[in-house]
Amino acid sequence: MKDIIELLRSRGYKMTPQRRTVIKALFECGKFPTAQDILEYAKTINPDMGLDTIYRNLNLLTEIGVLNIINIKSRDVSVFEVVTNHHHHLICLDCGQMECLDYCPIAGDSEKMAEEKEFKIVGHSLEFYGYCCKCQAS
Repeated sequence: MKDIIELLRSRGYKMTPQRRTVIKALFECGKFPTAQDILEYAKTINPDMGLDTIYRNLNLLTEIGVLNIINIKSRDVSVFEVVTNHHHHLICLDCGQMECLDYCPIAGDSEKMAEEKEFKIVGHSLEFYGYCCKCQAS
């Protein structure tokens, strides 16, 4: 949490009580919280906080590269994850369970192909959709 606050300050962003609350919520709400989860947590600290404030701060944290937005197509919702290392996700289309895939299956050759096309990759996102073992069994 301290690293995120320091990064924001170093880039000239103010550390407002609302921003601090959103950052704290990202660490307190468990793995893969939704904006609604973050709002519910934030309201325990600041009852006047609204969803617009939550989204503004989540978007800022995504823009500066400390937060990933993961879209869950089967649930039409996004979840958030603090960036710790580069990885991807396995998402169950039935129950929505998510697992981290702790390596990048597209590194290497994809970067070379992009370079050949004179394209500079600055980031990417990849989710795999399917069915977890529990949903396959039912």
